[in-house]
Amino acid sequence: MLPLPWLAAPMRQALSQPGHALLVLGAPGVGAFEFQHSLAQTWLCEAAAPGAAACGRCVSCHLVQAHSHPDLMLLLPEAQRAERGWLAAPDADAEGAGKRKPSRQIRIGEVRAAVDWIVKTSSRGHAKVLLLHPAEAMNLHAASALLKTLEEPPAGARMLLSCSDAERLLPTVRSRCQRLTLPPPTEADAVAWLAGQGVRDPAVLLAACAGRPLDVLAWHARGVDAAAWAALPRAVAAGHAAALAGWPLPQVIDALQKLCHDLMAVSAGAPARYFPAAGLPPARDASALMDWAAELNRVARHADHPWQEALLLESMVSQGQRALDTLAP
Repeated sequence: MLPLPWLAAPMRQALSQPGHALLVLGAPGVGAFEFQHSLAQTWLCEAAAPGAAACGRCVSCHLVQAHSHPDLMLLLPEAQRAERGWLAAPDADAEGAGKRKPSRQIRIGEVRAAVDWIVKTSSRGHAKVLLLHPAEAMNLHAASALLKTLEEPPAGARMLLSCSDAERLLPTVRSRCQRLTLPPPTEADAVAWLAGQGVRDPAVLLAACAGRPLDVLAWHARGVDAAAWAALPRAVAAGHAAALAGWPLPQVIDALQKLCHDLMAVSAGAPARYFPAAGLPPARDASALMDWAAELNRVARHADHPWQEALLLESMVSQGQRALDTLAP
């Protein structure tokens, strides 16, 4: 588990407040899941003093770190389970899962299985923790299946939900939880932490990821560095789709949308937000950039479509090249 220094104060706050259900509010890439996991480990720790962090050495802590604690259940969408290396959900259909794309929702069957699990006696006699991330991945029926347990939990049970926007949850779910907001790190703190993780020129990638340090770390793990990001505008201007080859399609779309945003901002006399200003071409025709933005938005809405990704990448970059060829009047 990564130590995230900007979450130390919220952790102290969480450990000082009672309650069986906590809703953690945090922007993506700030560390909501890592915070939940650390808090769950602390609640289950068998050696920590009251109000103190998990010891990290007891049997319970080792079980949590090995993803095998019998009194901790995680509800994550299938897609996130695969990314984070967690086992399948309680009701997962292993045979059917290989025939379809991993779900991005937390399904009602998974919630019902978790409700059945949490009412049973704790295996280690300490507590039971249900961690649900992100809560907005539940549809209406899945969220409704959780309501009674949120209102009347069994003794010793605690529930941890996270969300980036509380308004996307049912009011009846929000009202049954205490809330804790995770602050984003300052730029200086995030840059220092990323440098400590081995990221070169972290300020460039931090701007590229809109100030989300864990997104930067994920990019770094996939081999995207500051030099490749800064060179992207020139590559698109030259029609070199190979500069994005091997990137996941959602990341390609996100990168091109950010480039289009910065080009439109520069054309309107505003500063760039995601790319170093020195690497951007001069002002371009706004109408051509708006056409490119509309096409990128259309593709983003259908990112789960079974595209022929190489052809789609060539098409998006070619349209970007044409927009960059059009000088502002």
